[in-house]
Amino acid sequence: MAFYFNPAQSPAFGTTSFGTSGNASSFPTGAATAETKSLCVTASDGAKKAWIELRDEDYYKRRISFLNGFFVAFKEQILTDILLKPNNGPCIPAHKALLAARSEIFKNMLDSDGVKAPASDTDTITLSELNTEELESLLEFLYTGTLPIDKLEKHVYSLYVAADKYEIPYLHETCERYMLKTLNTSNAVDVLEISEAHSNKKMKEATLNFIVSNMKDVVSTLKYEDFASSNPKLCLQITRAFVNANANFCQGWHSKGWGIKN
Repeated sequence: MAFYFNPAQSPAFGTTSFGTSGNASSFPTGAATAETKSLCVTASDGAKKAWIELRDEDYYKRRISFLNGFFVAFKEQILTDILLKPNNGPCIPAHKALLAARSEIFKNMLDSDGVKAPASDTDTITLSELNTEELESLLEFLYTGTLPIDKLEKHVYSLYVAADKYEIPYLHETCERYMLKTLNTSNAVDVLEISEAHSNKKMKEATLNFIVSNMKDVVSTLKYEDFASSNPKLCLQITRAFVNANANFCQGWHSKGWGIKN
C-alpha cells in the first residue's frame, strides 16, 4: 500500500490529502492546518533558538578572548611599566593603567610625585603582605575579573585582606561570597576572625549564626582550642550569641504552651 503526500496540498497550503494509489481521503482542513502550523512553528522556533544559542556561544567566546587580551599582555610582559614586589621573590611586571583602574589606592600611589616620572626599572610597588603566588593570583583577578576555583580556595584569606587594603570592591565581594558559601565547622572560626579584623559586620553575623547552629561540632575541634586562647573576646561573643539563641528558643517554646506542666 503506497502513501503519497503532495506538498502543494499540505496543511500549510490550506488542504490535506492522504490516500492510497491516488485515492485521496480528506479530513477537516481547519483542524489539520492549525495542528500542522503549530508543529511547523514549534520546529521553526526550536531551530531558531538553537541557532541563536550557537551564535551567542560563539559571540561570548570571542568576547572572552577579547577581554583576555590585556591578560595576555600581562603574561607576555608587553609594554609593562611598573614592578610589583612580593615578600618572598622577584618583582612581577604589570601595567600602571590597569592597577589605577582597578584600585583607588593604587591610583593614588601612582599619582604621587615619586611615580609620576617616566617609566623606568625603578618604578616599584612593594606588597609586603603577599607572597609570589598570592600576588600572581591578585594580578590574574585584576586583569581578568575571575580566578580558577583552586586558586581562590587556596588564597581567599590573603586576597580578601588585599582587597580590603587596596580598595578593590569586586574582589572583596568575590572573596566574601566564597567564604560564606563554603562555610563549615572547620573554617568557621577563621572566617569569624577575619571578619572581625576587617570590620565586616555582615560576614561576622552570618558566621556567628552558623557557629551557634553548629556549636558542638565547632568547639570540639583542635582549631577552636587555639582560637579560644588567642581570641578571648570573640569566644565571649560566641558564648553570648549561643546563650541568647537558646533563651529565645526556650521563650518561644513556653509561649506556645509547650513547656512542662505540673
